[in-house]
Amino acid sequence: MIKAGLIGLGKMGISHCAILNAHPNVDLVGVCDSSKFILSALEKHGSMKCFTDYKQMIRQSDLDCIFIAAPTRFHAEMVCHSLEKGLHVFVEKPFCLKIDEGRKMVDLAIKHNKVNQVGYHNRFIATFNEAKRIINEGIIGEIYHVLGEAYGPVVLKEKGSTWRSHKSEGGGCLYDYASHVINLIQFIVGAPQHVAGTVLKSIYSQDVDDAVYTTLLYKNGISGQLSVNWSDEAYRKMSTQITVLGKDGKLLLMLLNVRYISGGKIKVKVLRRAGISATSQT
Repeated sequence: MIKAGLIGLGKMGISHCAILNAHPNVDLVGVCDSSKFILSALEKHGSMKCFTDYKQMIRQSDLDCIFIAAPTRFHAEMVCHSLEKGLHVFVEKPFCLKIDEGRKMVDLAIKHNKVNQVGYHNRFIATFNEAKRIINEGIIGEIYHVLGEAYGPVVLKEKGSTWRSHKSEGGGCLYDYASHVINLIQFIVGAPQHVAGTVLKSIYSQDVDDAVYTTLLYKNGISGQLSVNWSDEAYRKMSTQITVLGKDGKLLLMLLNVRYISGGKIKVKVLRRAGISATSQT
């Protein structure tokens, strides 16, 4: 049985708490949050120990791994401390706010030889894994362009201050929304060498961006574009789409289906959450 601890019991933290509690091979032995109200509820209805100091939780709980869902500005400190204490680490996205913090965390994970992961869950969805297979098998030929898009109704009016409205808290469309799309682009076609013409557009927010538009340039000649907007009321929830253009075809990737054109034929592969797939061809 893997002994796990959890830091942060906000929206994502509660989700992780439910998943870890349901996992047959995990014992969630400790949770940590600054809210005594939330902790009192877990103490009443749960079996795990509750803490307001994450270092105390690590010190007293004999953990194997830690899940970090605290505000982004605390990630670097918490990840580094956890790695130095010999724990395997999962941390929610965005990874951190400064590149030097990110490099330090990576170096520590390598030094201590610990399993580590950032919470970019989309790359585990069957759609995007199927896309990698299609590309690797050369079905759409040599890739020359990629377009990553995401739209949703997160900020639709000027409103009071929350963590989403402050750069220092990890707020903004780039960190919170576009990071998912950037991660998928890197997963499917690799990391770009340069970016150019970037626009960080504030629509309703004052201190952060509500939309991100940029051009991606690759060493091998591939080009790309990123278009992400979390102030788009035309969508009920976050909608992510990746388009990959090749010399012999085209891939259109959405959450549960892959549409691709190859040899003049349009093929649609629907990927169910249970892993069942069906392919149609026109």
